[in-house]
Amino acid sequence: MKKIEVTGKTVNDAVTEACIQLGISSDHLAYEVLEQGSAGILGLFAKQAKIRAWEKTDEELADDRRRQEASQKVQEIAARRTAPEKEEKTDEKSTASSASSSAVSSGRQAERAVEKKKAAPAGVKQAKKDASAEEPAPKSDAVSAEKTEKKQLTHEEIERRVTDFLDAVFHAVGLTETITFSYESDNTVVVDIEGDDTGIMIGKRGQTLDSLQYLTSLVVNKGREKYIRVKLDTENYRQRREETLKNLARNMASKAKRTGHPVELEPMNPYERRIIHAALQGDRYVSTKSEGEEPYRHVVIYIDRAKAANRPADARNSRRTEEQE
Repeated sequence: MKKIEVTGKTVNDAVTEACIQLGISSDHLAYEVLEQGSAGILGLFAKQAKIRAWEKTDEELADDRRRQEASQKVQEIAARRTAPEKEEKTDEKSTASSASSSAVSSGRQAERAVEKKKAAPAGVKQAKKDASAEEPAPKSDAVSAEKTEKKQLTHEEIERRVTDFLDAVFHAVGLTETITFSYESDNTVVVDIEGDDTGIMIGKRGQTLDSLQYLTSLVVNKGREKYIRVKLDTENYRQRREETLKNLARNMASKAKRTGHPVELEPMNPYERRIIHAALQGDRYVSTKSEGEEPYRHVVIYIDRAKAANRPADARNSRRTEEQE
């Protein structure tokens, strides 16, 4: 397997150059980032990005195709699942419009009834009053109670919704998985998937797992008044990814301190960016910020001189001692 090291102004530029040198398209290229690169300050001290690239093997290409097919089938299933919900919203609008017209008509009828009532004899008024006393009580309370009951799902109902949806997804991509449930609180359910080929469900950097978690949350919360948070995990991926991101944050913070230049991380989703921010929140020397637009929004780690200058003297002394050790 031929591997080459390529540099560029950004990682994307390096990837493009690697494709040119290897004579392949980007979907056949595999690479690892050696240096993220830096734009420097006002164009000074800029540093190029560096990657190690190679052509994907047949096995890697087959895995990519399987992931793409799985993602497409997930989207198709989601479209079928959400279609009835859209129809219900359309029906609600039509019902609201009809109700508005009925209200106008009822208002006019009420005006006529008031005029007739004023002209009606006392005996007729009494007969109407007796007849109305025999009418059954309105069913508004019963209807309201029924709606509330539908919105308050039990754990069994939540698990049934999740299982039905995920079983349909697994069947579509030809997987046989086992689903287990646990609850962090009444409003948070943790869904763990176990199986032989869960890598397809994780996808590149967890993108497929995140999408599947979002769709499962839509299914669980359909028709609910109180939001239920769904956490989807497999092979302890969430915790392993969190530890990886924390280590990355600490290593890149050390690099920023050593070089004195900002360090840009790869694009991440909002959840992963929050992990980076939280991991370095207590650092005395660096701060973090997010730059760019989705889906290329990324975290920048930089030296915060104002933050370092405002540290208490004993904290600075303690830090020097730690560095000497």
